[in-house]
Amino acid sequence: MTASRPPPSGPRGRRPGEDPLTDRSDALTGPTAPAVPTGPTSEIAEGAARAPHAFIAGLPKAELHVHHVGSASPRIVAELAARHPDSKVPTDPEALADYFSFTDFAHFIEVYLSVVDLIRTPEDVRLLTFEVARELARQQVRYAELTITPYSSTRRGIDARAFMDAIEDARKAAEAELGTVLRWCFDIPGEAGLEAAQETTRLATDDRLRPEGLVSFGLGGPEIGVPRPQFKPYFDRAIAAGLRSVPHAGETTGPQTVWDALTHLGAERIGHGTSSARDEKLLAHLAEQRIALEVCPTSNIATRAVPSLDEHPLTTFVDAGVLVTVNSDDPPMFGTDLNNEYAVAARLLGLDERGLADLAKNAVDASFLDEAGKARIREEIDAYTAEWLAP
Repeated sequence: MTASRPPPSGPRGRRPGEDPLTDRSDALTGPTAPAVPTGPTSEIAEGAARAPHAFIAGLPKAELHVHHVGSASPRIVAELAARHPDSKVPTDPEALADYFSFTDFAHFIEVYLSVVDLIRTPEDVRLLTFEVARELARQQVRYAELTITPYSSTRRGIDARAFMDAIEDARKAAEAELGTVLRWCFDIPGEAGLEAAQETTRLATDDRLRPEGLVSFGLGGPEIGVPRPQFKPYFDRAIAAGLRSVPHAGETTGPQTVWDALTHLGAERIGHGTSSARDEKLLAHLAEQRIALEVCPTSNIATRAVPSLDEHPLTTFVDAGVLVTVNSDDPPMFGTDLNNEYAVAARLLGLDERGLADLAKNAVDASFLDEAGKARIREEIDAYTAEWLAP
């Protein structure tokens, strides 16, 4: 990615009037300026406010690291909490802002799992999935690989076939009604151990259950005390079944966790990979092999994986030639969205519109979308940028 510097005159205020991919003339009029986080991530507000928000709002994008349950908006979480009043999750959307304030990564996992517990029926699954797609479409996300943890739902009693039908019904509706293409990454919740790994692998590789939209296999949850090598047999099976390997690694542990993900799990992309910045040999390997990092700046600050935005290693990755993509992770929980993450990247990397367009194309290039689909989105990004910058 080239970090183009902004011209002295600043960003232009002109918007194209047509969306060439979905042929919706109103496609660029819906999004507003990205939300600015509060609380532990409030330092991001100052920098993000200086970014070219209008350009970002209309920029066609792909997102590669965004979690299914973690993308539930306060409105949807409150609705689900009202459906299931035995939960400790607040039913007031405004109260959720305090509920989603995390003291550390362990606390984040605790809160996250309380929201997972609200997904109890296939109807809950379908509602959540389509509403996540609606929010992605609002931000001009043309393609997203949504990380889903089916084990969390099936062990709570949702029938596996009904779960698959619910996400697939939402996926097809999202593409038809919103123009956003969704694909799935099924991930192992690491804190649940090898039983979860076995079940997730079964759900991902059984031809009678495997959903059409499934493209990849991941590993999430805490890293401390959850060594990556133990999951090798399950990743081997998933890869043999044609799935791509995209584990989380190096978010809250050191570079060795990233090496383990590469060596034992066959990782083709790395979720977070934050600590990779501490290992020059690892950075060189990632750059040489074009193994992308799925970087989520606001998430890293909110969970205390990185102490402050100024200490975030995004610039180190780019300077080392690593292919980076910018993502939102669990956006409502962190008071952010993908547009805001692009604004954060613009501040950290000094990007103008062309630099932001290059960043958007990084995600397309690192995705598992077919080549024809990649070409369409790249062309749309180029057309949008050229028209925006035209005199």
